[in-house]
Amino acid sequence: MIQIPVQEFAAATTTSFMTNEIELNARDLEQELQWFSQVLDTGFSLYFQQEVETKNVFDLTSPDLSGSTSRYAQVVNRFQMSFAERLCLLMALIPHIRPQILDVFLTKNTLYDRRYTEFGGEIAHPAGNFIPTGETLAFLLGGQDLKIRFTLGAMLDRDHFFTKSNILQLEVPVAGHSVLKAPLRLSEEYSHYLTFGATLPTRFGSDFPAHTIDTQQGWDDLVLDAYTMKEVRTIQDWMQHGQTLSKDWGMANKVRPGYRALFHGAPGTGKTMTVCLLGKSVGQEVCRVDCSLLVSGYIGETEKNLSRIFDLANYKNWILYFDEADALFGRRSEVKDAGDRTAPAILSFLLHCLESFKGVAILALDTKDHIDQTLLRRFESVLYFSMPGPEERLQLWKNGLPAEANVDPGIDLPELARRYELTGGTIMNVIRYASLQAIGRKGKKMIMSDIIQGVRQEYRKEGQPINK
Repeated sequence: MIQIPVQEFAAATTTSFMTNEIELNARDLEQELQWFSQVLDTGFSLYFQQEVETKNVFDLTSPDLSGSTSRYAQVVNRFQMSFAERLCLLMALIPHIRPQILDVFLTKNTLYDRRYTEFGGEIAHPAGNFIPTGETLAFLLGGQDLKIRFTLGAMLDRDHFFTKSNILQLEVPVAGHSVLKAPLRLSEEYSHYLTFGATLPTRFGSDFPAHTIDTQQGWDDLVLDAYTMKEVRTIQDWMQHGQTLSKDWGMANKVRPGYRALFHGAPGTGKTMTVCLLGKSVGQEVCRVDCSLLVSGYIGETEKNLSRIFDLANYKNWILYFDEADALFGRRSEVKDAGDRTAPAILSFLLHCLESFKGVAILALDTKDHIDQTLLRRFESVLYFSMPGPEERLQLWKNGLPAEANVDPGIDLPELARRYELTGGTIMNVIRYASLQAIGRKGKKMIMSDIIQGVRQEYRKEGQPINK
């Protein structure tokens, strides 16, 4: 059973809306479990050639949920689930809500003194609960019927809505084996949604090298040269009007789905901020993928994680932002470790996924020197984020100073902008340092000496001498 924090549960139970959602789901799932029990009894009786009223489990009518407003009913109705799809969803949910129903699959074949192979499934240790697989579903629907098995194989494929919408997380235990060997596991998001009736944010961890990012800043805070800003607006135009171009203007068969852009430039020049502002402008979340972590993993796991990221991005309408992509575009001649050998394979798989991605994907690099022209042609836009000049640096200094700060008149912003060649990110580091020094003096003024000290620290990070 899913565990949630006590304080979250208390808050939920005091809200009539949440209580109502739980009651509606519980009511509909009780009906579904009764239906499943009928299918279970009938499937076993048919397989073991016992007397039974019906000759086919498909004759057992599923509960009518067409008028229900429960979260479970909404999912079933939204996808217009077939008999097999609905049974599959329920089987994946049962280990979370009533696992003892599946204990019958633990029955031993007395002839061979082991569990029945045809039941499929796996045992969850140490609890010993039965976890159904595609084989279990195939057994219930038709025993050894090959047509049913082939149909289920397509249903459990990654192109089915079960995977694309992140309902099921199907992993074949051994590469090359049938997808029917995969345990029917609900995603954490859907197991929460179909029981408590509440959405659960996607959780990112070591097996999922990505996380959503945003910004509290606006377009006025972004300082880029005029040409780069114009190119950024082109991407924004696609995000706002791409669907109109493809559908209403009939260009779907003439232009590729989605939009791919490559950002390159030194760290701190505004690449990440630009991506966040693009997402903010159209109300889409940005999912940042750390490419350096992709390279450090096993190639098989990397491909699986990338596939999941793209599936989730399609489902959640994310903007995908592949940061530190230099790790994938290294020099082909310099192979020093396993990461250097796996990077080209990961890059090839990533580019394959990008080709069919229907959303917006942006790759960010420090330099594009090692990318050949054939790869660059795969991107609709290639934007260079240059080091800011004196005028741009002055604007960055002005934008960055805290509105509440008591700035000493002795701080010469034009002189700072002229003398020190800093990126926007570095300037913000300096301002943060000087602000904290001022706060430490109990709210006294921000002073020039603190800013100079902050600049010295930033230069020291890069191993560069500071200008006098």
